[in-house]
Amino acid sequence: MAAKKEDTKRKEQEQAWIGDTVLDLFARSWILREKGTLCGETLIRMTSNQFLACIGNPTSVEAKIGRLYEREGLDAAYEFIEAELLPLFLKQERNRR
Repeated sequence: MAAKKEDTKRKEQEQAWIGDTVLDLFARSWILREKGTLCGETLIRMTSNQFLACIGNPTSVEAKIGRLYEREGLDAAYEFIEAELLPLFLKQERNRR
């Protein structure tokens, strides 16, 4: 039973690793499109575990993105990010200012 739990945790971590990369690519593309320039600080805020924790467990959020990417492709993962993460990020950015 412990081995199964360990396998499940490892699988989620692998999916999160992929999801983290998809989120990073989305964030970099979005920043360039919206700001017209590089902005590492915005990238960090948008992809940080602190931000993701506002949605849920950061690993689980990234794993969900990774699963969407693996099953349905980049567009589906981006749609999830735009619908679920981006509105909260934009709200936090408005409040930060």
